[in-house]
Amino acid sequence: MADQNVKRVTAPFDDATARSLQAGDRVLITGTLLAARDAAHKRMVESLAKGESLPVVLKGAVVYYLGPSPARPGQVIGAAGPTTSGRMDAYTPQLLALGLKGMIGKGYRSEEVAEAIRSFGAPYLAAIGGAGALVARSIKKYTVLAYEDLGPEAVAAMEVEDFPAIVVIRSEEHTSEL
Repeated sequence: MADQNVKRVTAPFDDATARSLQAGDRVLITGTLLAARDAAHKRMVESLAKGESLPVVLKGAVVYYLGPSPARPGQVIGAAGPTTSGRMDAYTPQLLALGLKGMIGKGYRSEEVAEAIRSFGAPYLAAIGGAGALVARSIKKYTVLAYEDLGPEAVAAMEVEDFPAIVVIRSEEHTSEL
């Protein structure tokens, strides 16, 4: 993705960045992404239901849905391909309401989640499925932040450089999606 039709963006996203992304845009993301899967999402929503605060700040955050494989010696992370985003659909609207500004995964999202994406101004992007080893090259640092007992499903911060993704659902109303 080294041509002029690629947008370079920085994560976390501010409102202007999130709203500037259009369906079909190819992006390279540099900055910090949160890594989390369904078990971590479930635990976050359960914590909120108990009146507890979250172990991470979601305002502006972009979450990548993955459960990485173990890193080989000398590597930051093993394969880091996306997981099916629909697994997070039950939790997504509530997390968007807390300021989550973007999601990266693979597969379809429910209509309820698509509406929440547009309502809260947080685009959904797709990562390259089946290319986890290639995607892992853009991850420069991986640090577990919460729920370490969940192993590869723990919440982690990932420092990324030129992380490739494609916007699938834009964060604005009245759009035709890919």
